[in-house]
Amino acid sequence: MDKLESLRKNIAGVFMGNKSAVERVIVCLLARGHVLIEDVPGVGKTVLAQSLARSIDCRFNRLQLTPDMLPADVLGVTVYSKESDKFVFNPGPVFSNVLLADEINRTTPRTQSALLEAMNEAQVSVDGQTRPLDPPFMVIATQNPFEFEGTYFLPESQLDRFLMRIHLGYPSADDEARIINQRPSIHALKEIQPVMTGDDVIDLQKRVDEVRLDDSLIDYIVRIATATRTHDQLQIGVSPRGTLALSQAARATALFNGRDYVVPDDIISNVIPVCAHRLIAKTYMHDGSPVTTSRLMQQVIETIPSPA
Repeated sequence: MDKLESLRKNIAGVFMGNKSAVERVIVCLLARGHVLIEDVPGVGKTVLAQSLARSIDCRFNRLQLTPDMLPADVLGVTVYSKESDKFVFNPGPVFSNVLLADEINRTTPRTQSALLEAMNEAQVSVDGQTRPLDPPFMVIATQNPFEFEGTYFLPESQLDRFLMRIHLGYPSADDEARIINQRPSIHALKEIQPVMTGDDVIDLQKRVDEVRLDDSLIDYIVRIATATRTHDQLQIGVSPRGTLALSQAARATALFNGRDYVVPDDIISNVIPVCAHRLIAKTYMHDGSPVTTSRLMQQVIETIPSPA
């Protein structure tokens, strides 16, 4: 696991904040998932995303999403070429290995939805033709809280495409002092070098598939999902896509920690970031706040005993 440790250290050398957030974005990468990083401006969302992308020797594109952006600005467009006397497709930024969709909730739902097929099926359909995206493919999206001006709600169908929704919080006093002294976003981010290739990532993703998940742990995941579907304060519980996501995140966490088998803590540690954004409370008001569903998800975990 030397490459994973090198990747973690490479990111931590630039993003001097929440250490568990570094682990979670790596787990999403290993699990072939996408990650949504939500927090207030200025806490390092973009720095974290860029440090991961630049630590891998592969194609990286960044989209700064704005209200006037169109789906063609994401997917690409077909234009007429005088030289060849035919229509030629110009691929958009989505044709990359790591796509940073910065401030995704500042663009309109029409443009947000342009990413749905890419995130779910690793392909895009433009002008009646389906074009596959080269593996590995990962979307790292950032967004500001919904109470901020100029934001659009991410619909539930799009939230469900993200393996995890994570929050960074403010750095500790020591970390903030290091940020002031070293200014990593100015210096370290420009100098960061790749520590693995795209093929390395694909190999690690295949190894995640081989991590053993005992039947008792599969039953544990199913019981968690079932409890959310019958919870008296939840209108919609965890879907089968959510249980698959939780199992894959648990496998990736096990590999990240140097094991070829899953333990209960691999599941428990991922339940809230993987499942909470997939729930809808019965007192549902679309304010975008994950607080209520995270609290209810925590209640569910505490009521279901984990396997010994």
